[in-house]
Amino acid sequence: MFFHQDATFEALSIHRVGNKAQDEFYILSDAPVSLEGDEVLPGLLMQYFMSPFAKVNEVYRLYHPNDELDLNEVFYFVRQYFKEQLPFHDFSQQISKHLYEVSSHPKIKAGEVYVVAIKNVQIEGEEHDAIGIFKSENKETYLKVYPEQGAFTLEYEQEAININKLDKGCIIINVEEEEGYKVLVLDQTNRQQEAVYWKDEFLKLRVRNDNFNQTGNYLKVYKNFVQEKLDETFELEKADKIDLMNKSMNYFKEKETFVQEEFEEEVLGNPQAIALFQDYKAGFEDEFDSPFQSSFEIADKAVKKMESSYKSVLKLDKNFHIYVHGKREYLEKGFDEDKGMNYYKVYFENES
Repeated sequence: MFFHQDATFEALSIHRVGNKAQDEFYILSDAPVSLEGDEVLPGLLMQYFMSPFAKVNEVYRLYHPNDELDLNEVFYFVRQYFKEQLPFHDFSQQISKHLYEVSSHPKIKAGEVYVVAIKNVQIEGEEHDAIGIFKSENKETYLKVYPEQGAFTLEYEQEAININKLDKGCIIINVEEEEGYKVLVLDQTNRQQEAVYWKDEFLKLRVRNDNFNQTGNYLKVYKNFVQEKLDETFELEKADKIDLMNKSMNYFKEKETFVQEEFEEEVLGNPQAIALFQDYKAGFEDEFDSPFQSSFEIADKAVKKMESSYKSVLKLDKNFHIYVHGKREYLEKGFDEDKGMNYYKVYFENES
């Protein structure tokens, strides 16, 4: 969990980065922005930069495909700054120039880049210094209304920034340097291909493989396996898939520690299905370079996050919904020849 309530800004530099593919350029400021003596602006900036990260759970690391961290430009400059080998404003300029070099997709928008030195952010119960890198791409128009001489005056301001809508950002926390630091990241403007540059090309991130991510990823892989792969080998009704999903969710809710063999036996049971799942899971591990451990502590927050995506509803035309929470053997499916329609038979003891 990330907290910024006790954090303070040590320095702030602002630059502008254009789209290299559109022959736009970058503009580097000559000096940091002074916040000294301003009682309002630091609080507004803290809200703008830090508040969106309050609900971020995934922790990433900086990396390089060649496993040489120094080849990651952001890591190289961040480490120099943290070790006091590179002055803050020079660091902010280097980061902005690197962002410009990877801004080559034609749909990437120009915008201001804010580089912030932060003290006393808290992550996972410990306080650390950090670097924040943020980019604003979208501007809005605001109306200003105020009384004047018995009437009201109306003005407007174009190309203004909404401090409740951070476009892109990351916070790099000065801990676990050898592993690529702890990094939180947001990109709330684009979900398509052109957005890949922020995480993959500018920062070069991969998910930290801790208990939270082990738990969440395992539930994601199992869900996709049930929904996409099992049909190739087994004839499953939708109720059977829901039952398999419920079993896995109940396992993660009831256990404190995940044990692979125990999970496969209690949830899947069928040796053929277990072998299929192991192959499917291995494909995920290879594709995302994120191996699963055979045993790990289950993260309750990851379970709660995934629970909403584990649907347990049978939707029957537009007339009925059947919520299946367990006892699959009490639900039977059939076909009525006279009506020419499918039906479900449900067994129960009490009605409420």
